[in-house]
Amino acid sequence: MRKTLMLALAAATLAITAGQALAANPHDGAWASVEAKSYWSDGKLPKGFKLTLNLLFGDNKLEYHSVNTTRPGTEFKTDYLTTLDGTPTVFENQERFNQVSVKQLGPDEFQILKMKDGDVIVGEFWTFRPDGKTLVRRGVGKSPEGKSKAYQETFVRQ
Repeated sequence: MRKTLMLALAAATLAITAGQALAANPHDGAWASVEAKSYWSDGKLPKGFKLTLNLLFGDNKLEYHSVNTTRPGTEFKTDYLTTLDGTPTVFENQERFNQVSVKQLGPDEFQILKMKDGDVIVGEFWTFRPDGKTLVRRGVGKSPEGKSKAYQETFVRQ
């Protein structure tokens, strides 16, 4: 009886440990922009700002997909797969950028650099808030016209 109980306890511990190892990253999922809590320093945050991020983190990787539907009838999609160690990765299907670099700075903080031939065009920092429901990304970016702006965009988990 005691041996059976010990084996059952060992099996349960193993099952729990395996389940934890397979658990999703706490930042995985869909995140929707909150226009009222977002701003651009040039004052030109588009009315009706609507951006959805889908994030999937893995062992030293980020799979990023976003859809911007701010302009009705026009969807703008962005996709990339990169490491979390700051190594530049090819950023395809973008006019303004051809590389992206993501560096994990802490459990809830990331630095993202969007570059054109090694020149940083957009630098941003993501902070996942302790509530597990809020993502804030702050940065500075240069427009195609050569004008820079700072921004803060707030997202909530969907």
